[in-house]
Amino acid sequence: MQASRNISSVSSSTPPRAVRRAAVLLAALSGAGCAASTHAAVPSSLGTPSSSQAMEAVLDRPGPISLEVVNSTDWAVPRSGVINLDSARAKAAGLKDGDEPLAVFAYVLRHPTRGVFLVDSGVTDRLVHDPKGAGAGMFVRWALHPEKMQLHESADHLVARLGGPLAGVLLTHLHLDHVSGLPAVPRGTPIYAGPGETTERSFWNLFTQGTIDAFLTGQSPVQTWQYAADPGGRTAGVLDVFGDGSLWAILTPGHTPGSTAYVVRTPHGPVLLTGDASHTRWGWEHDVEPGTYSGDRPRSVGSLASLRALAARHPTMTVRLGHQP
Repeated sequence: MQASRNISSVSSSTPPRAVRRAAVLLAALSGAGCAASTHAAVPSSLGTPSSSQAMEAVLDRPGPISLEVVNSTDWAVPRSGVINLDSARAKAAGLKDGDEPLAVFAYVLRHPTRGVFLVDSGVTDRLVHDPKGAGAGMFVRWALHPEKMQLHESADHLVARLGGPLAGVLLTHLHLDHVSGLPAVPRGTPIYAGPGETTERSFWNLFTQGTIDAFLTGQSPVQTWQYAADPGGRTAGVLDVFGDGSLWAILTPGHTPGSTAYVVRTPHGPVLLTGDASHTRWGWEHDVEPGTYSGDRPRSVGSLASLRALAARHPTMTVRLGHQP
């Protein structure tokens, strides 16, 4: 999720010349924008382009990966960000804006031969207790509202209790609440994300780039998933992450250009990690895409529909949403 807000209007007492200068400056900044991060990115050597057909042929077989769900912190954000309140279904249901209770999740994947991986990174102690010291700029501190976060297990504690080295961090996307645990991740740990996650240009990145860069400081370059078109057309792209059919990455553009969902084959059946293709239970159950926090809402509609169709074809699949149970 990316917190985005409209910059408030200039006070009516501001001299007209200053108003014109502010308008010109904002127009120039909006037109230019900047990248999500200046952190280096390189093509990933992990992951083999595949197809939805190959993935779905093995999904319902028990798999070798154990999955642990970690609620790093409880939180709340405006409902209009995570549910499109302009959709016909939201209007029919009478949904109004207001605080939507959320959680920030991380997932621990234990593969018998490839090691221990995190999907997303949780939240560090410091972001909650000393957000400025954690590298969160003034705009980010205002938008994230760390004072609304109630930690359950910080990224610091999680990484420490895992005991051994991490084989990698698999990001669903590069928004602040998904990378804010990276300062707790040992330097040199491979970090993976979808295409365009560091290079996407946006006006709002002017305010968030410095914080994301701070969270990535000292880490290796982000390794970018190398998707190819899905021959079956059911998804925007599919990767067999380890080459053994145990973990699949699915390109779900819309919330961000390279947003990625993951399907984990566990001994108890497949688990779909939607990332922010769907933040909420209501959005998932009523087929309503995220709201203002998505960069491309029409593509969000398609990505959500693709994941819901996948889950419908595999009714034993457990679905883990971006920010709610």
